[in-house]
Amino acid sequence: MKEKRVLLEVCCGSADDVIEAHRAGADRVELNSDLFHGGLTPTLGALTVAKRETGMDIVAMVRPREGGFCYTRAEFDTAVEDAKLLLAHGADGLAFGFLHEDGRLDVERTRVLTELARSSGREAVFHRAIDVVPDWREALDALIELGATRVLTSGQEPNVPQGAATIREMSRYAAGRIEILPGAGINARNLDWVIDQTGCSQVHMSGHRQAADPSAANSRAIHYGGCLYPPEDQFRVVDGDYIGAIASRLRG
Repeated sequence: MKEKRVLLEVCCGSADDVIEAHRAGADRVELNSDLFHGGLTPTLGALTVAKRETGMDIVAMVRPREGGFCYTRAEFDTAVEDAKLLLAHGADGLAFGFLHEDGRLDVERTRVLTELARSSGREAVFHRAIDVVPDWREALDALIELGATRVLTSGQEPNVPQGAATIREMSRYAAGRIEILPGAGINARNLDWVIDQTGCSQVHMSGHRQAADPSAANSRAIHYGGCLYPPEDQFRVVDGDYIGAIASRLRG
């Protein structure tokens, strides 16, 4: 691993996740709900408790639904109102992504969220919607012009190891005008390789373990979700031991 300090951001799906990530030594978290669908807007309660219990930097996701990034007027209006509330309740940044139907960056909608964040002195993060745009250079140019803080990306591939060359190219193209944050598929085994290959100074990781809640175990036939039926007596939480080991490695 190169001799430099690499910031660790942990993807969290609850206040408990944030608390565990903080105890483990994470530098920053991205707070979501519904990680199964890639992360949606968290509740204000989760943000408030997480901020109160940890005081750490929390970037809040603003994503009104799963399934793409081209939203109806009502969905976008919801995102704007959520963004205002999240900032008012202590979010240190907003993560968001808005695209047109053809996958190009929706500059005007991106401008609205970016200006909301930056006018409050907070960070504006364009999330992995950038991984499906037809021309990432064009998108980066627009985001730089708008004043976005950084981009979360897997290099337009399913995961960072596959997209490492593109991420390195993104960093060179950005030339310090916007931060490039690699995220997706980074783990303890490939961490050193990712840092070396991308030249990154920060990484975005998930590290969860299965947890049990026996309160719903009395009837295995009862399910509360859709046609995918995960066990109702289990859920996932941040694995503090795993994240702690990663944080220690990155601190050198």
